[in-house]
Amino acid sequence: DKLPQHVAIIMDGNGRWAKRRGLTRIVGHQKGIKSIKDVVKTSRELGIKWLTLYAFSEENWKRPQYEIKALMNLLTRYLTTELKEMLNNGIRLLSIGQTEKLPPEVQRILWQTIEKTAHNKEMNLTLALSYGGRQEIVWAVKNMLKDMEKAT
Repeated sequence: DKLPQHVAIIMDGNGRWAKRRGLTRIVGHQKGIKSIKDVVKTSRELGIKWLTLYAFSEENWKRPQYEIKALMNLLTRYLTTELKEMLNNGIRLLSIGQTEKLPPEVQRILWQTIEKTAHNKEMNLTLALSYGGRQEIVWAVKNMLKDMEKAT
């Protein structure tokens, strides 16, 4: 009763963490994935029904191309390797954001994983990808205008 039903995490600081330790930013992102696996597992065990991970913001597209490519590779590897875990533990994958901006192969694997986990009911894991606060405001205003049109 005391635990939240929805937890949201902004995945930020992995690159800075690695740099402070003399490691590459990519190593920091890899460590971040390991942390996320632990967070997902613990959240499910605690009975948290909704977990949202802000994994790749609109601002991340401004990073060097090699880093973007590495992040996309980490995402596809995570989705591929964790699919069995999601299926075995009733985790349903969802996504928010402008996923059409993601590379085609990443989109394909993302949507396959979403489809394969669609009937899971234990926990909802939402990945915010190519997502920004500004875009959220635009979506909110558009939805509000649609609602106003329906009301008139």
